Amino acid sequence: MPRSAPAPAKTADLHDSPDSPDSSQSAPFIDERKFVVALARGLDLLRVFKPGETLLGNRDFVERTGLPKATVNRLAYTLTVLGYLRFDEALGKYALDAGVLSLGFALLSGTDTLELARPHLRAFAREVGAAVSLGCRDGLDMIYLETIRSETALTLGLASGSKLSMLTSSMGRAYLAVQPVDVRDALLAELAQAAGDVGQAQTEQARVEIDAFEHAGCCYSFRAWHDDVNAVAVPFRDPRDGRWLVLSCSGPASSMGEEVFRERVAPRLMALAQRLGGPAQRGARSHAR
Repeated sequence: MPRSAPAPAKTADLHDSPDSPDSSQSAPFIDERKFVVALARGLDLLRVFKPGETLLGNRDFVERTGLPKATVNRLAYTLTVLGYLRFDEALGKYALDAGVLSLGFALLSGTDTLELARPHLRAFAREVGAAVSLGCRDGLDMIYLETIRSETALTLGLASGSKLSMLTSSMGRAYLAVQPVDVRDALLAELAQAAGDVGQAQTEQARVEIDAFEHAGCCYSFRAWHDDVNAVAVPFRDPRDGRWLVLSCSGPASSMGEEVFRERVAPRLMALAQRLGGPAQRGARSHAR
């Protein structure tokens, strides 16, 4: 079975025109003999919805996917017929429909580790007076599978399904730290490019935390993702299917400084991660940059 790509390829770039970049360069780990471009494009349309967005038009789909308008029209129609999108005739826009919800529910209800983790997350949030979350990778982001806050925790509007940058969040850095070096370097290069002008600086900062994981056993993010948010994260393997999950704890930097996270929060979070899945091992070590 071929290795998966470092991140989902932008399918608009695969076969749209003779001017498209060579697929072996844009998606080096994809076996195109098995890759169904039409299916990937349809899923791309569903992925462009962001938390809080309820309606998107064809122009939004075109801008965010890079697909031609005619292709977007056909994909949106097909997804509507199948029950994954709903078309609002009055506004001329699309909303996610129940088919998407059923997929998400199937994922969450089928995750035994999530059910096992919930009472521990609640207890942890009460104990440290902060927000604690469980997440996994989604493309170049990390996505919350569950997040629980104490009554006094800072509220940033993040809930299950919310996404965080893999590059600046502690959760993303912890995920990167346990990847094989070739996968990690490929992801960092892609993340730096996606971040634009700040990509190099953010990547260098992320590498510092990733390198520190070997002796710290966790990754931090101090005011990197948000001006008043500090966080720590610990990865572990899901005992059921072996995929990497990440626990994170975040709180207001104004009242929960670096020392609090290093001395009080991190040890407790590492103990919880070990209880849920066992100790994490960093991917193949390399100092090559």
